[in-house]
Amino acid sequence: MNVEAIAPPAASPIDPLVQRYLAHVRFEKRLAERTALLYTLDLEKLVLLAAQADVALTAVQASHIRRWVAQMHSQGRSGRGIALILSGWRGFYSWLGREGLVTCNPVLDVHAPKAPKPLPKALSVDDAVHLASFDQPEADAWLEARDAAMVELLYGGGLRVGELIGLNVQASDQHGWVDLQAGEAHVLGKGSKWRIVPVGQKAVQALTHWLCVRAARPPRPGRLAVQPQQAALFVGQRGTRLTAQSIWQRLRLRSLQAGLATPVHPHMLRHSFASHVLQSSSDLRGVQELLGHVNISTTQVYTRLDFQHLARAYDAAHPRAHLKVQDDDGSK
Repeated sequence: MNVEAIAPPAASPIDPLVQRYLAHVRFEKRLAERTALLYTLDLEKLVLLAAQADVALTAVQASHIRRWVAQMHSQGRSGRGIALILSGWRGFYSWLGREGLVTCNPVLDVHAPKAPKPLPKALSVDDAVHLASFDQPEADAWLEARDAAMVELLYGGGLRVGELIGLNVQASDQHGWVDLQAGEAHVLGKGSKWRIVPVGQKAVQALTHWLCVRAARPPRPGRLAVQPQQAALFVGQRGTRLTAQSIWQRLRLRSLQAGLATPVHPHMLRHSFASHVLQSSSDLRGVQELLGHVNISTTQVYTRLDFQHLARAYDAAHPRAHLKVQDDDGSK
């Protein structure tokens, strides 16, 4: 938030009740200077709105709060911004209640307008396939084999980055693993729930190659020898299990090297997996199971992506999508 842009005039008086409350929260919560400033700005806005409505702070009702929320929303304030303001106001009136200055909290049951849920960012089919097929013969063979296998599993199986990190080479009760012969990934997902995800032929080939390259690499000074039976499937050059941050960095670098316009992160490949499977199959329940979603509502967001895909196909192909408008005399 740009504090300078929303700061009130320097001469703006601070209500005594607000002053007491700010002193209280500064002592109780040990607020940082910026946080204390934001509290002050939000409460000064409350004082200003109450003054404009000719109502004392202790006499403010829920109807006033709702009206002010509507005003802020009509002026372009985001739902998230309004929610933060309401949170500050709610805390103020809770304190007034404890002080015996109000009988009820007028902000208690007032909520900010819901912000539109952004669509997950997914790659086009062409971009996703291009990234999965991308090859750098001149690159370090060990890193190239590992990163290619990671991309195949993330896009080919829709795994979360934490699920990818947790995969082991061999079957385990505590970690997921990949059964290359069966073409299946046994994934330990959120809430310690297991699911089985099909692993395509390309991913099996990439994983087989990675395990061979990893086992064949000789140890170097300062580097642990990586054995084929070592627990973690994906390890760094020092032989330890990869972290989420390192996978984000490697995937971002790989997507840029592949010439994609947008840097790719692991969850974008998960979104791409779900969107592309749904476009091809229209099986929402199947996609839900593959992703490991508990509620179908979580998966339904991909139907919006699917509709966007259909809308683009319609605009590009249907003869009635782009009709030229005729004038009254029949000319175009």
